[in-house]
Amino acid sequence: MIPVIVLIIIALAVFFFLNKKKVVNEAPATTLNYRLLLEQHIPYYQHLDDDRKLLFEQRVAAFLADITIEGIGTTVSDADKVMIAASAVIPIFGFEDWKYRNLTNVILYPDTFDNEFQFEGENRSILGMIGSGYMNGQMILSRAALTKGFSKSAGKENTAIHEFVHLLDKSDGATDGVPENLLAHEYVMPWLKMIHQEIHKIETGRSDINPYAITNEAEFLAVVSEYFFQKPNELKHKHPALYEMLSTMFLQDLADNDIA
Repeated sequence: MIPVIVLIIIALAVFFFLNKKKVVNEAPATTLNYRLLLEQHIPYYQHLDDDRKLLFEQRVAAFLADITIEGIGTTVSDADKVMIAASAVIPIFGFEDWKYRNLTNVILYPDTFDNEFQFEGENRSILGMIGSGYMNGQMILSRAALTKGFSKSAGKENTAIHEFVHLLDKSDGATDGVPENLLAHEYVMPWLKMIHQEIHKIETGRSDINPYAITNEAEFLAVVSEYFFQKPNELKHKHPALYEMLSTMFLQDLADNDIA
C-alpha cells in the first residue's frame, strides 16, 4: 500500500505540472493575439524586422499591463487596445526604456466630443486630449479618430500619436513644444527657430503642414510628429531639416517606411 504522504507528493506534482503546462500553453496566446492585430492594423509594425516586431509586441504588452483603457458610450475591442498601445509605443520606440509616468488611463469615446466632455449634441469637434487639473493622468480619444489614424485614408494624420506626443512633451513639466527629455539642450534654440519659420510658411500658404500647427508650439510639435510617423518619406522630401530634427528627437530614421 502506498503511504499517504507519497500520494500527496504525487498529487502536488501532477497539479503543478498541469498548471505549468497551462501557463506555458496560454501565455503565447496573448502575444499571438497582439501579433495578429498588429499585423492587421498597424502599418508601422508591418515594416519592422522580426526582432523589432517582437520588441514592439513586448512594449505593447507592457503598456497594456500598466494603463487602464475604458470605453464610455462605446465598447473597447482588442483591436482598439492594440491601436492605443501602438500609438503610445511608436513615438518612444527609439528609446530603450520609457514609461508614460504621466498617464494612468485612456478613456475611449465613440466619436468627437466638446469641452465639457460630451460626445452627444452640437459643437463637438475634439478628437483627443490629455487631461489637466482634476483630469491629470487621463487621456480621452475618439474611437472614430483612433481607427482612422491607422486606416488607408489617414494621410499625414494620426490623432492618438498626436496625443501621446503631447504626453512626451509634458513629461518635462511643461507642454510647450520643446520636449527637453527628448531634445539635447544644444538643439532647443534651433528647434524653436525652425518652428517659427515653418509657422510663418503655413500662415502664408507655403507649407503642406496641417494649419492646426500654428495654434502654438506644442500643437506644432504634435502635428509635425504625426506627419513624421505617418509619411516620413514625404516629410523628408518636402521638409528635410524638419525631418532630421524629428529623427534626432525620436531617435528614429523612418525614411522609406511610409506607414500609411
